[in-house]
Amino acid sequence: MSTVLGGVLIHPLPAARAALAFFRDVTASLPDELTVFAALRDAPDGSGMKLCGLSICHTSADETRAEVETQAIREFGPPSVDRVDRMPYPVVNTLIDDAFPRGAFNYWKSAFVTDLSDEAIDKLVTAFEATPTSSCFLVVEHFHGAATRVDPTATAFPHRAPGFNLIIIAQWTVPEDAQACTTWARDTFDSLRDHMANAAYVNYLDADDGARIAAAYGPNYSRLRAVKRVYDPDNIFRLNQNIAPA
Repeated sequence: MSTVLGGVLIHPLPAARAALAFFRDVTASLPDELTVFAALRDAPDGSGMKLCGLSICHTSADETRAEVETQAIREFGPPSVDRVDRMPYPVVNTLIDDAFPRGAFNYWKSAFVTDLSDEAIDKLVTAFEATPTSSCFLVVEHFHGAATRVDPTATAFPHRAPGFNLIIIAQWTVPEDAQACTTWARDTFDSLRDHMANAAYVNYLDADDGARIAAAYGPNYSRLRAVKRVYDPDNIFRLNQNIAPA
């Protein structure tokens, strides 16, 4: 495969609730080859305009099939901007690099969600409208396909049900913004607790999320602690979201 069909569809903030509801509904029946994520972020041009983006990647080598299976997503709205085209797969992974400026401070909160209801969507949009800096944003990832057909105990990662993961990304470049940004992330997380599962992706846990490490590994946590006891009983490898030896 030399190229995939990928890119970003951009909707204005007033259309965000409808776009996120469409994202929720359309992801319920995607083919394995098609992935769609959603994000609420400020325009990268520094204008301060708040946007809702749907990023897509269709990996089928059949270009006609990819066009057909993404047509409804590209036509919804319609979007203000359609930046979807065929491109090398590695390029897809660079499309939002500008959202993570070099040298910025970061504080993240994240959890899998049990539902992306209209109420949850409203809370996401309301939180986004109150971001303390233009670098703070929200991402909703969708998981389906082959990754959800692996037995939860076959690997360390156990969260194999189809669904959504929310990432709350607080970023700032001026040290004085630290309190406002971390407070925004925590408040946003707390406002959505009723829609969250007791499950997390370990790479998204921040330094103060140690109590949630067990939730990242679910039923595999005790087995991983036993492995740690055998291979690293002194917990030398601990500068991470640490699994302590049993």
